[in-house]
Amino acid sequence: MRVTFGQSEAEWVARARAGDGEAFARLVETFQVPVYNLCSRMLGDAGEAEDAAQETFLRAFRNLKRYDPQRPFPTWLLSIASHYCIDMIRRRRFLPAPGEDVPREQEPADSGTGPEEALAIRERSDRISKLTRGLGPQERAAITLHYWYDLSYEEIAEVLSTSVGAVKSRMHRARRTLAERWREGEPQPALVRGRHNEPSAV
Repeated sequence: MRVTFGQSEAEWVARARAGDGEAFARLVETFQVPVYNLCSRMLGDAGEAEDAAQETFLRAFRNLKRYDPQRPFPTWLLSIASHYCIDMIRRRRFLPAPGEDVPREQEPADSGTGPEEALAIRERSDRISKLTRGLGPQERAAITLHYWYDLSYEEIAEVLSTSVGAVKSRMHRARRTLAERWREGEPQPALVRGRHNEPSAV
């Protein structure tokens, strides 16, 4: 799921930077689902995810004047959310157990799938989400941004303020770990195998 950014959103950003509170409220409404879902996948707790999403938009509002319009706004927003969640995980001084319950994600009003297909997708997504919570915060962020938000390695490097090489290394370690934890005999999801023409990490 790539977070889209059209001309109307660009206009709202420009108006919000000029002090238009209503325009910023429109931005919150537009991006609250992808921001919350990122925080949910990173933190594994619905309450913490809600707090993190709110803090993300608060920090975005406070730093609008410093936002570079040449940079994609969704990438900038996801960067704020990712760094905040990484800091929260590090402050815990431990990682959540992979078997803990997965908070329900918010969904767009029209997902375009039938109930049975949607249930199957959710069950598989929930299992993968549980597995990713056993990863380190940086690996967890890279996996989430790549497979759930369709960001390239270059975009992830920008979001996480690191190098493309570091992103590739984290993705390799993450896929290897996920493959080892995936139940033996069950077909591995594309996330574990790698996708497109990427070399498999397992």
